[in-house]
Amino acid sequence: MRKLLSGVHEAIGQTPMVNLSRIVKEYGAEGRIYAKLEYLNPGFSKKDRIALQIIEEAENSGALQKGQPVVELTSGNTGTGLAIVCAVKGYRFIAVMSKGNSPERARMMRALGAKVVLVDQAPDSQIGQVSGEDLALVEEEARRIVNELKAFRADQFHHPGNVHSHEYHTGEEMWEQCSGDIDAYVDFVGTGGTYAGCAKALKKHREDIRCYVVEPTAAAVLAGEPVTNPSHKIQGGGYAMELGFVEKELVAGYVGVSDEEAIQMARSLAKYEGIFAGFSSGANVVAAVKLLKGIERNKSIALTINDSGLKYLSTDLYEV
Repeated sequence: MRKLLSGVHEAIGQTPMVNLSRIVKEYGAEGRIYAKLEYLNPGFSKKDRIALQIIEEAENSGALQKGQPVVELTSGNTGTGLAIVCAVKGYRFIAVMSKGNSPERARMMRALGAKVVLVDQAPDSQIGQVSGEDLALVEEEARRIVNELKAFRADQFHHPGNVHSHEYHTGEEMWEQCSGDIDAYVDFVGTGGTYAGCAKALKKHREDIRCYVVEPTAAAVLAGEPVTNPSHKIQGGGYAMELGFVEKELVAGYVGVSDEEAIQMARSLAKYEGIFAGFSSGANVVAAVKLLKGIERNKSIALTINDSGLKYLSTDLYEV
């Protein structure tokens, strides 16, 4: 049991890990899926970890000064984590987000004291389906605000603290909680920080652990596939863009997941495991099931449950 904490930021991390035995049985797979419940972080997502790591590394290096505002582009989860950390540490935080993301996230960030700047989507984009083009518009606005306010940019797509949070903590926790029973790891990539950090941590313990990138089937650019629909429904990733954190030598293979597969699995997680999660968590579990029915049959696969289904109640994810 943890001691009395000085602030809620100290509750970030050390999330539970569970064996998804019911999903494995229901889907007729052979093997084990170990899921780290990152939606039990204070901001209900794994992004709390990178928010804390980036801010503390910036404080320690002097890149972030007392009283300086913090700005970041976000699909909502990193922004929520930064809103929490900045609230506790006394920084003003401005989140810049596409209007295509679910509104629950903006409301939560505002409640946590953040200023939320919503950016119009590209002309051909659909609400609830954020493309790389939409993200480029958000990036442009984030840079403008940083220059105007002389703010610290958290820069989750490039700041090494993103990878460090998972290399030093998430991946190590996985290994310890599973007592080393991990043969493979899968991750639906957004910035690529979780993938890179966990892969590096796990491979320090066992070099032959196989790590798989998960992407939308319609926007699998990392796998070298053509983009047929950049406006997929799996929020928080699959932006159809190159990611500097994802080093080729860390990748054993790629797994494509459709919108329908991710949605159905998220619903199955709730129904059979009591885990109420979002689109990308469903995508991770779909990928693990596919691998257990194929080249990873009878193996143990680790993954993260990335965020809470509460962040998607305005979408069709749980429209059942």
